[in-house]
Amino acid sequence: MRGNRRRDTSPELAVRRIVFAEGLRYRVDFAPGPNKRRRADIVFTRLRLVFFIDGCFWHGCELHSKPPKTNADYWGPKLGRNMHRDRETDEQLREQGWAVHRYWEHDGPEAIASEIVRRVRDAIEAAPHALTA
Repeated sequence: MRGNRRRDTSPELAVRRIVFAEGLRYRVDFAPGPNKRRRADIVFTRLRLVFFIDGCFWHGCELHSKPPKTNADYWGPKLGRNMHRDRETDEQLREQGWAVHRYWEHDGPEAIASEIVRRVRDAIEAAPHALTA
């Protein structure tokens, strides 16, 4: 599993390139909450926006994730813990005032990036003072 990237996956890089080209600046692989082991893919700290781009296999996409046939006794609980941790992370961040958004890697970088750009611009419009602090 050491060969599996925690950050800078192909879907993340593709989304980040588009968002950056739109003129938005963000934090990457950033832990917005007190638990520094739970890191988000893209974070807008002043706007308190958090974005995750989840891999279908690792996070249990209902459309594409299939239970592994090899070593199922290990992978089943492991993937189940990942999904549980995702829900728990979302809940903790929301309780702390963060807006949490999750996307699947199969959604496509253009669609994800346009959604991120829209949400960020909406947040800026709603609270322009957040960027001057």
